[in-house]
Amino acid sequence: MNNISDHSKKLSRRAFLQAGLCGACALGMFALPGIVRSARADSPRKGFTNPRPSEWYKGLENGRIECTLCPVQCQMRPGERGKCRVRENRDGQAYTLAWGNPVLVQTDPVERKPFFHVLPGSRALSVSTAGCPLECRFCEVWDSALAAPEEVHAYDLSPEEVVAHAKSAGARAVSCAFGEPVAFYEYMRDIAKKAKEEGLMNLVHTSGYINREPLEEIAGMIDAVNVDLKGFDESFYREMTGGELSTVKETLRILGKNGVHIEITNLVIPGLNDDPGQVAAMCEWIRDELGAGVPVHFARFYPLYKLANLPPTPVSTLDTVRKTALEAGLEHVYVARVTGHEGENTFCPACGEKIIDRMGFIIEHIHMEDGRCIHCDTEISGKWV
Repeated sequence: MNNISDHSKKLSRRAFLQAGLCGACALGMFALPGIVRSARADSPRKGFTNPRPSEWYKGLENGRIECTLCPVQCQMRPGERGKCRVRENRDGQAYTLAWGNPVLVQTDPVERKPFFHVLPGSRALSVSTAGCPLECRFCEVWDSALAAPEEVHAYDLSPEEVVAHAKSAGARAVSCAFGEPVAFYEYMRDIAKKAKEEGLMNLVHTSGYINREPLEEIAGMIDAVNVDLKGFDESFYREMTGGELSTVKETLRILGKNGVHIEITNLVIPGLNDDPGQVAAMCEWIRDELGAGVPVHFARFYPLYKLANLPPTPVSTLDTVRKTALEAGLEHVYVARVTGHEGENTFCPACGEKIIDRMGFIIEHIHMEDGRCIHCDTEISGKWV
């Protein structure tokens, strides 16, 4: 025991992390752990406790309704639920069953969300509920996102309690992440309003599958969004997610026009969305439609859910797509889930110097002041203060 302890003291932090301890964090980057310490934290239970009316619907004949929150446009008879499992027709009125019922309440580094250009080195409180309008075959939180609220254990937490917990934990932001925030839209909106009042940033990680009107409403309350751009082929989207690529592209355009800071995550799945031509087309579209300064995270796939038969993404593939993105003119291209990879760091697009040195979710050095490179004074896109 003493020999091990003495030896570990001689290791630098970088060597210690490269030895594998931070690798465990990287593997769990999008997992669904969760612990909350608040008044109601000790009694999670199955079911929903705060059903609320939702304005995102229109009435049809015979008591039927059509949900207008996302492009699925579910039509429901009285007593029926939509595809997301958390929206229900109650006597001709749409209800959300996700309000105030998070399955996850967790404080951790903002880099885990992942946001690399938002308050680096700070912590954010994440919340998520059951439900999702998509059904991705590679879903990494399928046991909650693709579940009905009565099938999972959840906490009973109001937006005020969420924000109070964030402040008591020293978080600088509240993040709706790890599940699909569109499913708990009203809860996300109410949390965002309260967080703004209390001086916290609002962060969202989403699939971007939402209609224009609710998106434009929430865009005014959100500081930064990381959108999962799951591929750049319509047939891939339909087969692997049950959604439409065109909707996600439009979401990104709307966010950009509303001045929201955007980061993009692309989970690179071997043989499915790693075609070099498609990756190049995606990167060129991001550059032309959103701007070269939008950070893009290429994440390593690990086999699970309905794609458990596939191998993990080779690091060489991630190297290739990163090179493709840089050659397309994107300025900030990252590799996720490969601890110690050069692609975890931020480089100045003007002088090429390393300006944020990362190891997993740990910030080792920041060479920026007021959002600018200290070497050449180039402004770096992001939310830095």
